[in-house]
Amino acid sequence: MVNRLNNKVSFITGGANGVKGELMGIAGAYAWMASNEGSAVVITDIDTVSGKLTADQINESGGKALFIELDVTSETKWKNAIKQTVDYFGGIDILINSAGIHILKDAEETTEQEWDTMMAIHAKGTFLGTKHVVAEMRKRGGGSIVNISSICAMFGSPTNTAYHAAKGAIRSFTKSAAIQFAKDGIRVNSVHPGYTETPFTIAPFSVPGALESRLSKIPMGRLASADEIANSVLYLASDDASYVTGAELVVDGGFLAQ
Repeated sequence: MVNRLNNKVSFITGGANGVKGELMGIAGAYAWMASNEGSAVVITDIDTVSGKLTADQINESGGKALFIELDVTSETKWKNAIKQTVDYFGGIDILINSAGIHILKDAEETTEQEWDTMMAIHAKGTFLGTKHVVAEMRKRGGGSIVNISSICAMFGSPTNTAYHAAKGAIRSFTKSAAIQFAKDGIRVNSVHPGYTETPFTIAPFSVPGALESRLSKIPMGRLASADEIANSVLYLASDDASYVTGAELVVDGGFLAQ
């Protein structure tokens, strides 16, 4: 299938990890898929070097891309980024809330600042993006918001305390927003990746025994690729999922089925 996002505009947070020739993240992989399916893409991130390079490469490949520097914890910067996007591409049809960080600490080790930062980037960032994009989506007759949560929103572990909580907040917020905006033709769904090979996971998986431990718990016996998760994001962004809202799409190789 091609052109599933024809004439759409995708606004992507945390999308600087889409540089060709390097290990991509989920948002970066989606940016390329969306472009190949006919969508203009807005890459946003605090990483201006990789963000601009990703956008440049998409443009050079024949796509339409724009990079905007964005700190997702700032309401003012969200407003400015959305205005810049509308001025450049005419509107927004799809929002991918993917910006995130990772802190591998238990409850006692986690500092107040680390907790606040985790919540600000994941939960507050997702909230602000949704809050300010819906007005533009209404003008287009609807839209799709896809929030990148995690399987960590659905189980506990001895570490990752703040990450579990922040991703859980995204899971709950998604359902609330889906109910609120269904009348506007705006669908809101969450994707819950399992263990995936991305730049985000290089550090935690490099700890001795960490990768082996995770692989032993995955029925399919391997990590996901960024493309495999991005394909699920693409489905929810497209009209293929026209009757899907408030859903949580788990893509984890069978981890949570156990």
